[in-house]
Amino acid sequence: MMTTYQLFIDGQWRNASDGATMPAINPYNQEVHATVAVATADDVAEAVAAARRAYKTAWSKTSPGERARLLNKVADMLDADADRMALLETTDNGKVIRETHNQMGYAARIFRYYAAWADKMHGDVVPLDQKDTLDLAIRVPYGVVACVTAWNSPVAILTNTLPAALAAGNCVILKPSEHASTTTLEVAKMCEKAGFPAGVVQVVTGAAEVGQALTSSKDVDKISFTGSPGVGRAIAQVAGGNLKPVTMELGGKSPNIVFDDADFDRALIGALAGIFGATGQTCIAGSRLLVQRGIYDRMVEGLAKRAAMIRMGDPRLAETEMGTAANEPQFNKILSFIEAAKGDGARLVAGGGRAEGAGLEKGFFIEPTIFADVRNEMKVAAEEIFGPVLSIIPFDEEEEAVQIANDTRYGLASGIWSENITRCMRMMRAIDSGVVWVNTYRVAAPQAPFGGMKDSGFGRVRGEAGILEFMQTKNVFIDFSGDKRDPFSMKF
Repeated sequence: MMTTYQLFIDGQWRNASDGATMPAINPYNQEVHATVAVATADDVAEAVAAARRAYKTAWSKTSPGERARLLNKVADMLDADADRMALLETTDNGKVIRETHNQMGYAARIFRYYAAWADKMHGDVVPLDQKDTLDLAIRVPYGVVACVTAWNSPVAILTNTLPAALAAGNCVILKPSEHASTTTLEVAKMCEKAGFPAGVVQVVTGAAEVGQALTSSKDVDKISFTGSPGVGRAIAQVAGGNLKPVTMELGGKSPNIVFDDADFDRALIGALAGIFGATGQTCIAGSRLLVQRGIYDRMVEGLAKRAAMIRMGDPRLAETEMGTAANEPQFNKILSFIEAAKGDGARLVAGGGRAEGAGLEKGFFIEPTIFADVRNEMKVAAEEIFGPVLSIIPFDEEEEAVQIANDTRYGLASGIWSENITRCMRMMRAIDSGVVWVNTYRVAAPQAPFGGMKDSGFGRVRGEAGILEFMQTKNVFIDFSGDKRDPFSMKF
């Protein structure tokens, strides 16, 4: 039986005010597996008003310990329901079940991590020149937070922000991608079951118009966005006009740099995981592989051979190693980049088109694709593809590798492969990226801050930095001298 998902506003599950819905399509077989409500601007306004009421009447009066208890209850539900949630997310966006299942456990871990922070956001006592004045710098929530998330890893991206914002004491309105909304709505059900007050967690679903209505609201106090730089710029422009702070986690064109003294086999596996994990549909994809010339031909040959062995098929099966593009627009975009690379003269060494074969007929499958002898100015190397397409670029010396790596408008992630620790330390400092992996790739931890530089965004998620994004500092001066001072002779 097909599932019907409604909006979650002010503690109630309800249809959109005009009754509109959209289909949730399985990218593996093109079947509609659910219907999802499409919010109107009026629905969004109701959600914002409900969040404001909830903040004033309930959530701001809820103790940090109680917030922690509720977050831990959601974590327990995520763990208990990981199998069903993973299957639903795989059905919604085509990511392989082995990864979505791991992400459910990771989501539970982040909920617990921020539950532990809820009662530990201490302020500071600030020493002043005035000896009879006590100064307190305390951290307070913003109030109403809008979190707009992406389709590639809905629950993982949601948990980068939702538990931190809640632990900090904010009410949150979630707007998931129209291409993958179902698991976000399921998390909202968990929040409802856990006992969060009405209006503290809400979900409005739909396409860009819904996101625009939410992020342009003057009654939203803080915006968190995960998505493309183009949409990020539009949101930031509107937010700036409303003087609202934003956190942006945007795209990437990450350099994965392999020196000739690296452990070759480890680096090869890291390069494969960096681009073909999640079908390359991740902002941290190591889509530019920079290889020193001493091992360049060997690496190209090894990667081409290994890419041809990647098992594609039903992403719901444990043996499948790479799933589909998440939706038809993304599928077509990836193919257009592949054709552009061919036209620009890049040397195709693996893949190069739509994947065909038994079980792949109806899905948005793209072959694991590798281009060698790529120049950094080619479109395939300069622009984010968000798909299983690797550009291999040769370099001679360390300085050239740094120049190529930093010659991009992005600055999210990077990888360095070398057995020379001194070189790794130099490279770690020289690369312009918010995340640097050394002799590994795609590692994440709830405790470790994550975010980008340049066009990859600003602000951080995860770690202590992640909860600080959802708090602001209030300073309190307390005069205990008892003096009746001349109001026109204040001391500074």
